[in-house]
Amino acid sequence: MKIDSFTVLAEQPADDAAIEALHEISFGPGRFVRAASLLREGVPQDPALSFVAKSGERLIGSVRLTPIRIGGRPAILLGPLVVVPDWKGRGAGKSLMRTSIAAAREAGHAVILLVGDEPYYGPFGFQRLQPYQITLPAPADPARVLVCPLTDDALEGLGGAAERAA
Repeated sequence: MKIDSFTVLAEQPADDAAIEALHEISFGPGRFVRAASLLREGVPQDPALSFVAKSGERLIGSVRLTPIRIGGRPAILLGPLVVVPDWKGRGAGKSLMRTSIAAAREAGHAVILLVGDEPYYGPFGFQRLQPYQITLPAPADPARVLVCPLTDDALEGLGGAAERAA
């Protein structure tokens, strides 16, 4: 029985084309009008908090974290998290999540925002707030707006408009 293996590494500039191709395959052209995409527009992801999964030389997954603000407070936006179809369910996405969350915590960030499915992201510490406690720059199902507190007081007073970081 063959066991597939992969390694999680810091994203490098040379990974960008493969990551963009993976985003195109996974999300299509409609990805550019989604709320999370609008928050990332024109703001580079944090290179210290963005990671790839590779099997040999093949890029099989990616996660990016981008600085944003929520109600004027600094925060981080997670996404997209993407894994090539033939590697889904093999742990690469979960490893990318754990690595990026740990890096954000170590870097001193207080909260991570994402738009996603609570059953998948909940085990990583993501939770819902009250509907529309955080507003996004485009419509999003409030049940999919999730936050992960990285400090004990991260959620105290958290709310308002999610906006691009300056």
